[in-house]
Amino acid sequence: MGVKFLDLYKQYLVLQQEINEALQNIITSSAFIGGEEVKKFEESFASFISKDMYALGVANGTDALEIALEALHLPQNSEVLIPANTFAATAEAVVRNGLRIVFVDCGADYTLDIDDIESKINHNTAAIIAVHLYGQPAAMDKIMGIAQEHSLKVIEDCAQAHGAEFEGKRVGGFGDIATFSFYPGKNLGAYGDAGAIVSSNKMLIEQCKQIAHHGGLKKYEHHIIGRNSRLDAMQAAILNVKLPYLQQWNKRRNEVAKMYYKGFKDSALILPALKKQCLSVWHLFVIRCKKRDLLRDFLAQHGIETGLHYPFALPQCPAYYDKIYVRYTHTPHALAWQDELLSLPMGEHLSDEEVQEVIQKVCAWKG
Repeated sequence: MGVKFLDLYKQYLVLQQEINEALQNIITSSAFIGGEEVKKFEESFASFISKDMYALGVANGTDALEIALEALHLPQNSEVLIPANTFAATAEAVVRNGLRIVFVDCGADYTLDIDDIESKINHNTAAIIAVHLYGQPAAMDKIMGIAQEHSLKVIEDCAQAHGAEFEGKRVGGFGDIATFSFYPGKNLGAYGDAGAIVSSNKMLIEQCKQIAHHGGLKKYEHHIIGRNSRLDAMQAAILNVKLPYLQQWNKRRNEVAKMYYKGFKDSALILPALKKQCLSVWHLFVIRCKKRDLLRDFLAQHGIETGLHYPFALPQCPAYYDKIYVRYTHTPHALAWQDELLSLPMGEHLSDEEVQEVIQKVCAWKG
């Protein structure tokens, strides 16, 4: 049988009545921008992360990163440490704010390598973007300690980690500010682009709101040069329906991950490293295999969909290779592993039988 990497329609069928009613209410009220649905989601999502948090809905996760960085008012041309293995939006936000990138290598869990962070800090360093990649929380205790020692700002990129925890605390609640994406394929996904910024600093969120709403908190009052980046009411309505299911879906992702660990324990695959103090939400289950492309072709022949996250480490991409806005640094793990990473099907849509099918086919491969 075939196994889908992602199945958003199957998820919709479970929520069909609630989703349809929510969208019909928006259409009937014609409250397409702002309104109660957006306010409700901002408040609910902030509380989901932690008490005494504030949230701002924005148009997408990339905008969230750009706006969060802008609100921190980092010195122009100062340096921001980011992972070498992450989605391009993390790097784009740095450059678009007139800042320079310093790529940090990834550790065995694919988040920031702590020792490499230490080695790349200098007098120009202004901030660290900690990406909770694949749903795995970064080592926030150590990152926050380094940041405090060197007076650095910390931005958490939680685009793949809705509900993940480090030492019992949800990611997004550690740094100065955090960003989320609700792209449809995320653990908590809208039906289009959507994002959010969260922080325990109310004034910082107010600054982000000014930036996102054309430079003012009231219509036609433009106190700063802003932009247009709003979470629309339809996406907020969908997210309000989905948020109560998120923990249930994350629990199922952990069940799938446990099945994979058990099924692959005697294989030659390199599985994601686990930290005892972390609760991953397994946005992706990423393995490493020396003959990755051959394995991927074999699985495709048997109807099993896979993904590449990511086929190129960012230092190798044309947008960042040998550019003046990047301080070149060595990132050996990211460069070596880019040809080995393979994402297996992961999500609450998977049945036990489908997970076992993936395990059986991977183990049957004679590569």
